Amino acid sequence: MIEFHGIHQRGWLDIWESLPGPFFYSIISRFQVAIYSDIHFLLSGQPLAAETPKIPKRGWARTHLALLLIVLAVVAAAASGATYYFVYQSAQRTFTIIGPWTGTEQDKFLPVLQAFTNQTGITVSYSAQREEDLATLLPTQFAAHRTPGDVIFMPDSFIRHMASQGNAMDVTTLVNQTDYASGALNTLIVDGKLYGDIYTGKVKPGFWYRISFFSAHGLTVPSTWNDFVNLLTTIKGIPGVQNPIVSGDGVGWPLSDLTEHFIATYGGYQMHQGLTNMTLLWNATSVQQALSSTLIPLLQAHDFGQPLTWDQTALQDWWSGQYALYFMGSWITGMVDNATDLGVFSLPAQQGVSPGIVFAADHFFIPTFSPHLSQAEELFKFLASDKAQTVQVKQGGHIATALGVPLNAYPAVDAKSAELIAGKVVLPDLDDTIGGQFQQTFWSQLKGLWTSSDPSSSLGSFLTAMTNAELQAKTQ
Repeated sequence: MIEFHGIHQRGWLDIWESLPGPFFYSIISRFQVAIYSDIHFLLSGQPLAAETPKIPKRGWARTHLALLLIVLAVVAAAASGATYYFVYQSAQRTFTIIGPWTGTEQDKFLPVLQAFTNQTGITVSYSAQREEDLATLLPTQFAAHRTPGDVIFMPDSFIRHMASQGNAMDVTTLVNQTDYASGALNTLIVDGKLYGDIYTGKVKPGFWYRISFFSAHGLTVPSTWNDFVNLLTTIKGIPGVQNPIVSGDGVGWPLSDLTEHFIATYGGYQMHQGLTNMTLLWNATSVQQALSSTLIPLLQAHDFGQPLTWDQTALQDWWSGQYALYFMGSWITGMVDNATDLGVFSLPAQQGVSPGIVFAADHFFIPTFSPHLSQAEELFKFLASDKAQTVQVKQGGHIATALGVPLNAYPAVDAKSAELIAGKVVLPDLDDTIGGQFQQTFWSQLKGLWTSSDPSSSLGSFLTAMTNAELQAKTQ
């Protein structure tokens, strides 16, 4: 497969296909038919019909003028600054998997595909495409009963939507759900059937700290809530520290991840699931109590700093010692100068509450229209296995979802994150799952709560706003 990165727009295929068929089929010579066929492949990934007739040469000038106009239109659109992407495929498309990884991340995925080939003898081509582009391209391709890939990585919400339209294959019999942590596959089930699987991903485990900072100041990881509060008090007394916890922010994220961690720990995984599934209202007494007894007192006591840009100021100030703790996902290991100096701990569990942990996973499915279904099923089962995920985590930067992947398969810094998942229910990201205006409201309300001069008094208005956003989201 030949990949061209930098050009994609389904609209050009629509324009090309809308041009009068009789014009091309009546004036293009065999040579021009070959040109047309190549462009057709270029835009649609499908071959021209074999019975395309031989065309007289008398329309040579008009034909090439039409081709020239199309090329000029593409060039002009590219010059306008739009982002494009397309993939050229041969008439007999090879068995292909589409994923989001490029560069070094792609290099870390290719050993998994090589392990699959070594085990099965099946050769598979990898194509990197952005999920944003596929979200537009795939429904159009599926509507024409074709697909650019045989196994495709996409968000679970997209897979569910495709399943409801008959575009995703039922894989219930291909997966043993007990091979995963409880609840890991719930977001891929539609009407009792499974339509995709979960690969590795990134966990949002808790608070990261510099081991050297803790050692220099005699700090220890807390094992109870009181230990955590006392740790924050001790950190406040360290010269040069502005606040114990840095508040990474962008548009309200990662404050949302941090808040979810408090809910999943002190409200339990059931509360987080209820809010995510919109079966529990934000103004419920249980939600109010979970936040008012944990997160709000810390905000009131200024244990959190004011929101700072998460991947710049917040990261730099935390690393320099102006803050001691930073709640962030496991991807932070690739954002610091010395990952071996990183330690991490989750909020201490509360007796009688079963905690969950949010995991940002990659999901994959088999399009119904794959011409290589038997090979796709083999690759699907392989990616779901602990064998494949063991190969993947050894490359670094990934956390397995399949049970049975040994901790010694992980690089040391990733093993710390993997250990924190053990014994906890895996949860999807709450606001990402609901999305839309709800997510925007969640982010803006959290920024307001973080900057409030009296967070305790502001909690009520926060919960009311979130309840209204939830009720609105349920109607959409």
